Amino acid sequence: MKAKFKPDNWVEFAEGFRAPPGRFRILRELPPDRGEPSYRIKGEREEFERVARESELRRA
Repeated sequence: MKAKFKPDNWVEFAEGFRAPPGRFRILRELPPDRGEPSYRIKGEREEFERVARESELRRA
């Protein structure tokens, strides 16, 4: 499956996922998780990074 997002893209969590609101920057693409692309992301207002699967995200 080809990755939908690239580093430096801004995304937000899709509705239905328990995550803080706001924009998150794609830092890098990670190996697939359960057959779908996954990413290391960082929120605008957060000091730490997160990992998210592509199905959890949408373009900001």
